[in-house]
Amino acid sequence: MSIAKVIEIIAEGKSIDDAVENAAKEASKSVRNVKSVYVDSIQALIKDEGVSKYRVNCKVTFVVD
Repeated sequence: MSIAKVIEIIAEGKSIDDAVENAAKEASKSVRNVKSVYVDSIQALIKDEGVSKYRVNCKVTFVVD
């Protein structure tokens, strides 16, 4: 039996895909065995009447050794 843990993080990127990728990369720097990223919410940050970047609130699941 495996034990999994979930942490919540916020990441940003030029696109939604970039933001999710950044979330996975940053989480992998401090925890091992990352298995999934669940996107809980998405925000678009506006600057000069246009979208400047995206922010995602993610739940990252990893297996505990």
